[in-house]
Amino acid sequence: MKGPSMTIAAQEASDVRENVKSRRLLHPKKSSVKEYTAVYVIGALGYSLIEIIWRGNTHWTMTLTGGLCFTLIYASNLKNRFKKLWKKCLMGSGIITSVEFSVGCLVNLGLKWNVWDYSAMHFNILGQICLLYSGLWFLLCIPLCKLTGFLHKTFQEKFAA
Repeated sequence: MKGPSMTIAAQEASDVRENVKSRRLLHPKKSSVKEYTAVYVIGALGYSLIEIIWRGNTHWTMTLTGGLCFTLIYASNLKNRFKKLWKKCLMGSGIITSVEFSVGCLVNLGLKWNVWDYSAMHFNILGQICLLYSGLWFLLCIPLCKLTGFLHKTFQEKFAA
């Protein structure tokens, strides 16, 4: 009788270890500085590449803004990982639009660097944000939601102690 109960106990112990590991992946106790630094760099470089492909150039402030936006979306998606995709995309679009408005007011209106101007677009606010680009940010967040989940799992496995 000792044999089968040891096998069951060993299986239960293995299940507990696996459960703890999966909980650590889904519910990290504290964020890794390395993880968020990597996320920021990925967002900064990724957005710069998107902007170069879309309009042919970028500005260094957009590199910083892209890193900030992706980091905020990453954190939001981790916190809201069980929400529906459309809700996460709506939150992501709101994050990007809010950061874009704040940076635009500083860089374009305050410093007069004229990095972008949406004043010719319909439904714009002060030429810094517009409904069309908010919709495009929503669509961009679809692959970003998948990417944030993949990156988090990868970083937790790599940086876990």
